[in-house]
Amino acid sequence: MQDAKSGQQTRIASVNVNGIRAAHRKGMGEWLADREIDILALQEVRANEEILTKLVGEMTAPETWHVHEYEAADKGRAGVAIISRKPPIATRRGIGEGHPEDDGRWIEADYELGDGSTLTVVSVYVHSGEVGSPKQDHKMRFLQYMTEYLPQLAQRTDHLLVMGDLNVGHRELDIKNWKGNVKNSGFLPEERAYFDAYFGELGFRDVARDLAGEIDGPYTWWSYRGKAFDNDTGWRIDYHMATPALAELAGNLKVDRAQDYSLRWSDHAPLVVDYQLP
Repeated sequence: MQDAKSGQQTRIASVNVNGIRAAHRKGMGEWLADREIDILALQEVRANEEILTKLVGEMTAPETWHVHEYEAADKGRAGVAIISRKPPIATRRGIGEGHPEDDGRWIEADYELGDGSTLTVVSVYVHSGEVGSPKQDHKMRFLQYMTEYLPQLAQRTDHLLVMGDLNVGHRELDIKNWKGNVKNSGFLPEERAYFDAYFGELGFRDVARDLAGEIDGPYTWWSYRGKAFDNDTGWRIDYHMATPALAELAGNLKVDRAQDYSLRWSDHAPLVVDYQLP
């Protein structure tokens, strides 16, 4: 791991909880209470804001969190949230002009930094997709919306951090069994081309890849099937996408992979990075 540069350390994390009720029941609270997170992006919450606030409170009482969620209209599916130690100065739901594919999949929060600048944090949950189905059409449209919207959002704020389960492995290093998945949703060439643009012409930085270097993974998702977790046959599909100046303030990357299969409270592991913010 690399050390973060000098400044005020802010620990920012993202995780797909695979249902906040189940994550709470399986032990997420022990992780959250012990990790000293300042801002946490959640995906696949599958509960309303009232329930989320209650469960977060139970996990970390007597500490106080500011909870903001975008619940999907289709109950029991999707849902994204941002929880933080200090209150945001503004929040927004939906990507751009409110496309139908973004229901419960995109939420933004603005935070005022010590020097008066603004950090905008996004929690996003991209569709899992399925080749040859409407699910894949939704996914591809959403990835295109991100291409159009991200530059606009970056121009409106000083620092932008987009976090979440993007459901695409960008490079061969990002999937253990990449050769067997080149025709599957999550590693299709047309999906990966969007990430070439995000981390290319659009100018965003893949923080975890920058900090980890040219190594396999570090993976953030493992199937519950078979021995995927035990064999570390994973996918790196959870990201911190940052504007360049913010990426320069990042360090101390950690994927909080459970020590044992029995200790997992989600099929994803939290992606944790420290930012030395002004």
